[in-house]
Amino acid sequence: MPITGVSGRLHGEMPGDRTLRLQHGNRIEALCVLGTCISADVYGAAPAGAVSFSVKHTEGVSVEVKCQSPAEVGSAPGSGMRWPLDKGTVLRFSMSQASTEVNDNKVTVSFYAEGGQPINQAGVFLTGIGISLDVDADRDGVVEKNSPNKVTQPLALHGKSMGLQSLSLLRPSGVFQASWTWGPEGHGAILLVSCDKENPFTVASDCDDERVFSREDLLDMSQMVLRTEGPQRLPRGYEIILYIPVSEADKVGVFHVQNPFFGQRYVQVLGRRKLYHTVQYTGGAAELDFFVEGLRFPDDTFPGLVSIHVSLLETLAEGIPHAPIFTDTVMFRVAPWIMTPNTLAPVNVFVCSMKDNYLFIKEIKNLVNKAGCELKVCFGYINRGDRWMQDEIEFGYTHAPHKSFPVVLDSPQDGGLERFPIKDLLGPDFGYVSREPLFEAITSLDSFGNLEVSPPVTVAGKEYPLGRILIGSSFPTSAGRRMTRVVRDFLCAQQVQAPVELYSDWLAVGHVDEFVTFVPTSDKKRFRMLMASPAACYKLFREKQKEGQGEATMFKGYSGTDTKRVTINKVLSNNVLMQQNQYVQRCIDWNRDVLKKELGLLEEDIIDLPALFKLDKQGKAVPYFPNMVTMIVLAKDLGIPKPFGPIMGGECCLEQQTRCLLEPLGLRCRFLEDVCSYHGRLGEVRCGTNVQRRPFAFKWWHVTP
Repeated sequence: MPITGVSGRLHGEMPGDRTLRLQHGNRIEALCVLGTCISADVYGAAPAGAVSFSVKHTEGVSVEVKCQSPAEVGSAPGSGMRWPLDKGTVLRFSMSQASTEVNDNKVTVSFYAEGGQPINQAGVFLTGIGISLDVDADRDGVVEKNSPNKVTQPLALHGKSMGLQSLSLLRPSGVFQASWTWGPEGHGAILLVSCDKENPFTVASDCDDERVFSREDLLDMSQMVLRTEGPQRLPRGYEIILYIPVSEADKVGVFHVQNPFFGQRYVQVLGRRKLYHTVQYTGGAAELDFFVEGLRFPDDTFPGLVSIHVSLLETLAEGIPHAPIFTDTVMFRVAPWIMTPNTLAPVNVFVCSMKDNYLFIKEIKNLVNKAGCELKVCFGYINRGDRWMQDEIEFGYTHAPHKSFPVVLDSPQDGGLERFPIKDLLGPDFGYVSREPLFEAITSLDSFGNLEVSPPVTVAGKEYPLGRILIGSSFPTSAGRRMTRVVRDFLCAQQVQAPVELYSDWLAVGHVDEFVTFVPTSDKKRFRMLMASPAACYKLFREKQKEGQGEATMFKGYSGTDTKRVTINKVLSNNVLMQQNQYVQRCIDWNRDVLKKELGLLEEDIIDLPALFKLDKQGKAVPYFPNMVTMIVLAKDLGIPKPFGPIMGGECCLEQQTRCLLEPLGLRCRFLEDVCSYHGRLGEVRCGTNVQRRPFAFKWWHVTP
């Protein structure tokens, strides 16, 4: 059959082109992978004395000639089109349909001397085979065949067409490098870390287990399909392998069914202890299903991307090493761990049962019932005397197009609740992750009262649709306590909630939740940021003093150890307390300016709740009365520490002021007495509780970090 394609001046080869060396006087055999081109150096294969050549091929092959000079030379009748044999002349051929038999297609090159006499021939027998490694590259939950989103750009042919039949091909597997891109128009597959636990007989999460316990295990994994098409057998000397780079062996695991007709046992074919897997070629059109799991969340040494490759290998003879002649690659990104802000709906509220907090739990239960969520009580045999539920764990989740489930982040600051997240939370579709420092000293700032996340914000035109993480730290110009680096690096590596470091080391406990929190609203802004404010407290007290309420007494009914009579007049006349609170206000204002800049907030987005602090012997601040900012937020229902402020007309003026600030926003304030249970131990309502919330509806892969 005559040649079907021709082009003029030679351009660069396509990425992924395979070079084949023809030999005059011989016919060689080769596999041609559908969607790829084979290039042959015609000039280098020519016999001595040859000045031109012609090409014939079977119908299943498309051929293109690339030469320096496109002019056709003279040809004898019936001999077909001929080309001058210039240095650099390349023959490129491809196949668009798989072979049904080995060597069922061929290409023949005939060489001619000056005057048109034939000298010799070179030929190649071709077997067409289709190989495609496919994943859900467009993130719609379907593993498409040869999705164009699997690669960085579409196929583009080089050279000028002369109006003859051009290559009609599928997307060229392996021609372009696999990639992963962010944003609504992005592409690339997603992996979940198998950090939950389906097997009730182990203490480890699924990602530490190289076995599949049940079919539910597979539902957490991303599907990958290897599609092959071709003759009933591969020619001798060829094999197909699936493999991962050694640098990614501890980050991804791949499972495949073994003995599908005898119980369907899934085994790990790629992972920590196996870098490659020889694929059984079955002939005809076949699909092999693989299931892929992430083994690690992103961190400072792992950006979250993993690649899996399939290669067609060729060997010339027994004992000669195999060499790859084709590779297809898919790229996954491991789904991040995502924190949930106060503006998301609560699902479960957790609290520890202690000998002294029976009444507190009763009040919390009433609040939880009103909010329409569920209370989970952690009893003494689990909490082992540790009441600080907020400090031990942080609830979040992980999400892929095919599935989402909650994941708890365990603080390195272990107390009596150390066993709680693994024993009570880790299970089917409930994951667990932790980060433990190797050398750094753990401080109070490693407790997760020092970990907060804002609602979604837009800052100078840049959107943060999942909010931004807030971490308390030491003042930038001085030494002090900081959250351990391994946790900070982990939070930064998730990329979708870019962290902001605040200054919290001025506090004795040192947690950001002692001076800032967020509440949901139904207006255009959707939330308000609440900040503790000594200035607002002094302003309120001065107003009440002018109204003749200076002798109004604080701490009525207060169960703390300090029973001295405290009035508004005494507070306002205490110069030491005033100076200490001026210092505290400056620390809070420093954070206020950072938060306004990093969260794109205006003053009207911030509400100042009255608060007072006093400095301990180390110069660190502790609350003077229960700190109302350290509240629990359950949709519109707020569980606020009862402040025991000055009583006027039978009502606490601090509670009254807080209601005036928050209730117009549609919020319901309930003040909870926490002095004996928490405040007396330098904590508040939020410190003794924790909330698991519904995940964002927003798809994190639509973020542009």
